[in-house]
Amino acid sequence: MPPILQRLQQATKMMSRRKILLLVLGCSTVSLLIHQGAQLSWYPKLFPLSCPPLRNSPPRPKHMTVAFLKTHKTAGTTVQNILFRFAERHNLTVALPHPSCEHQFCYPRNFSAHFVHPATRPPHVLASHLRFDRAELERLMPPGTVYVTILREPAAMFESLFSYYNQYCPAFRRVPNASLEAFLRTPEAYYRAGEHFAMFAHNTLAYDLGGDNERSPRNDAAYLAGLIRQVEEVFSLVMIAEYFDESLVLLRRLLAWDLDDVLYAKLNARAASSRLAAIPAALARAARTWNALDAGLYDHFNATFWRRVARAGRACVEREARELREARQRLLRRCFGDEPVLRPAAQIRTKQLQPWQPSRKVDIMGYDLPGGGAGPATEACLKLAMPEVQYSNYLLRKQKRRGGARARPEPVLDNPPPRPIRVLPRGPQGP
Repeated sequence: MPPILQRLQQATKMMSRRKILLLVLGCSTVSLLIHQGAQLSWYPKLFPLSCPPLRNSPPRPKHMTVAFLKTHKTAGTTVQNILFRFAERHNLTVALPHPSCEHQFCYPRNFSAHFVHPATRPPHVLASHLRFDRAELERLMPPGTVYVTILREPAAMFESLFSYYNQYCPAFRRVPNASLEAFLRTPEAYYRAGEHFAMFAHNTLAYDLGGDNERSPRNDAAYLAGLIRQVEEVFSLVMIAEYFDESLVLLRRLLAWDLDDVLYAKLNARAASSRLAAIPAALARAARTWNALDAGLYDHFNATFWRRVARAGRACVEREARELREARQRLLRRCFGDEPVLRPAAQIRTKQLQPWQPSRKVDIMGYDLPGGGAGPATEACLKLAMPEVQYSNYLLRKQKRRGGARARPEPVLDNPPPRPIRVLPRGPQGP
């Protein structure tokens, strides 16, 4: 081979090595902090996702209009935080409740567009608690809105409801020694249909979805089938709390978002001392029997969830979920220290990150920022761990300022609902 061709070949090989090196270095930027406006990203934009789009499908822009039905005790607060942060980064309007409704859309009443604060209309994103009403939501949200929700295994969900609302739901308060086992042994002895907060004691998922939580699939199988059809007609994705990361992978694909758009910190989690480490099998069966409508909904949508995973490619969904978990751990370490841990509210110094406590018998955990933090990175980390009430209040103030003179006077609601549960005063704090 002539010398000039040899030199050309060597130069070509060297350029290829440099390209490979640059690619490797690019992938290593996973661990770097990239600040883009108010957004922090620990996931490289050029890193190939494990689940590519379907062949011959053109790239889609990110979908910007989303309505999330936030069900109770299903990890919905964490999903809500993801949506709130996405809306902020993209300057989207978030529908927020009228002050008479506090941070929920006048739940447990059926949702009405009148419950939405005028400064937050027309919205792009909706993610606060409400009881589903299709006609009212479609009146509020723009055409093309994607509807999503999340379900949780009914026995685990019911244990969480019993613990969280024990001081507020009359059916739970009647139980001696606050015993979940005693309630499930004879629930009819404690439950009264129609009482305030009764929906937390019987088929809460069905109630949140707008269904009749007093129906029994044993007596009326057609009702459950009809409720399932209604959910399938409206919701493009029903996530499953037990497979949260896989659910976020499907959500990201549905909305054409980046993986860093769905990074999260776990919110509204109970301390280990406030929950059962494991639900005995007999207790789980009793909970599912008592909440048979919820069990039927969960079993159906759990099965459809995995069929959807199979269509996307189970191996690639699992790989992407693993990448999400790894990126999330880097994010948490960056924000909350080398060993990020959930802390009791009394140990959280940052007031904006102190989670709401439903009672003195239940400890809700949260994160705290390392001392001395300041600047855009701290602001983004603050939003990552900000509880629902504080974030809702912050967004409302921000959107009212943005609306300025065009914001209409706030209407006075007829027959306002009972005031939602407020935090109980804290006792003396220990050292």
